[in-house]
Amino acid sequence: MTKQDFLALRNGTDVRGTALPTDGNPVTLTQEAATKISSAFMFWVKDKLKLEKATIAVGHDSRLSAKDLAAWMTEGITACGGNVILTGLSSTPSMFMLLQENFGADASVMITASHLPRDKYGFKFFIKEGGLEGGDVKEILELAAELPESGTPCVRGNVTERSYIETYSADLVEKVRKATGEAEPLKGKRILVDAGNGAGGFYVDRVLKPLGADTVGSQFLEPDGNFPNHIPNPENKEAMKSISEAVKKYDADFGIIFDTDVDRAGAVAKGGEEINRNRLIALISAILLEEKKDGYIVTDSVTSDGLTSFIEGCGGIHHRFKRGYKNVINESKRLNAEGKYSPLAIETSGHAALAENYFLDDGAYLVTRLLIALANSAKAGRELTALIEELPEPLEAAEVRPSFAADCDFKALGAGILADFAKYSEAQPHLSIAPVNYEGVRVNFDEAHGDGWALVRMSLHEPIMPINAESNTAGGVKRILSELYEFLKQYPFLNLAPLVKAIG
Repeated sequence: MTKQDFLALRNGTDVRGTALPTDGNPVTLTQEAATKISSAFMFWVKDKLKLEKATIAVGHDSRLSAKDLAAWMTEGITACGGNVILTGLSSTPSMFMLLQENFGADASVMITASHLPRDKYGFKFFIKEGGLEGGDVKEILELAAELPESGTPCVRGNVTERSYIETYSADLVEKVRKATGEAEPLKGKRILVDAGNGAGGFYVDRVLKPLGADTVGSQFLEPDGNFPNHIPNPENKEAMKSISEAVKKYDADFGIIFDTDVDRAGAVAKGGEEINRNRLIALISAILLEEKKDGYIVTDSVTSDGLTSFIEGCGGIHHRFKRGYKNVINESKRLNAEGKYSPLAIETSGHAALAENYFLDDGAYLVTRLLIALANSAKAGRELTALIEELPEPLEAAEVRPSFAADCDFKALGAGILADFAKYSEAQPHLSIAPVNYEGVRVNFDEAHGDGWALVRMSLHEPIMPINAESNTAGGVKRILSELYEFLKQYPFLNLAPLVKAIG
């Protein structure tokens, strides 16, 4: 593999590639790639932490090639003198949390590709201070490309097997008991989990049942990398519909859905009411701001104006930032470093990181926080959703994703479009550019021209220009998107078919 082959595997702060030869896609996450990347990570850890010998914990989600990749990574680490602790089926957050305890590892790797199709796979890297940044991953991949084919001669390291998910789960149970003052605060509550055949099935037996919950109706708990029921993704409409229908069918008090590696979550209230995206952000914000006012809630750029007014009504400050879970987390950390209290960084995708939990994006911790509020709300004789009953919600919302023509310089072309759109918006009396905006161009449309807003931006990694729009009036989104189509049709390298379809 060439240096470019290795660097092509970087996806933000992760490594991602194709691990199974499906749909004609060539395998890029090969044995050579996994072995050399793990060797490079071990050397990087030794240098970063000034260690003579490094011990790396390796865990994985439920994907079909998990055991092969774990074996190849183990070989890459031990062949260069590092030790490995194999944790087996794990969640991504647990692979970070084990570094906070006396588990014996200096760093960790989670083998996962989140919600991506079953042929994809990848690696997430952690040291005790947190997940690696994109620059760190680039360094590791460059080092991997420089390693010789035969590896570096040295005394081979040791391999042990030890699960951590039991300890991780017990810590969550103890948090709920301490916060509620009860051993079984969920007794009498029926709470369902949809793990989507990913790694989140542990939450039923190891967290909910010890807290007294009735979990009858939980579904898709068995790990299966074919994902035969639905994509394990709280953003997926089919997945949310599945857990919502289960909550209604079993008359449950609460439903939980995880993505494949449990760093994201969504929820469903009694009666099947979905709690995701803006509603999920509003709920956890209300919980945290009830405990301490004047907090900065950092979200991604596509959150609604109604969410802003809700957070302000709860005594907080809505700080809308760039998309990308690392972006919102780092921004929240920056605010805290400046002395501005920021308890939460959260994306509409369900990535949520709390300051009280190492700013780790942890779906299981997020829903555990919601369960504490559920138990406390029941004591007070109210429904959990009472916390967000004042949330203003748009009448209509849409996201469309026009793409760029193949082999064009989409980043440069996209930057040009955004600059043109900003000039266009400034010249239109019915449009006003949002005064605070960190990503793309966010524009407000007056009541006669859509009664809402639109955000035009560039995707973080793909040749796509996503457009988000919301309106408070029936037909408003169509009017907003129609105006955007009229503006964007001047660019022949943009595929506007998704926009045309949305307009109807």
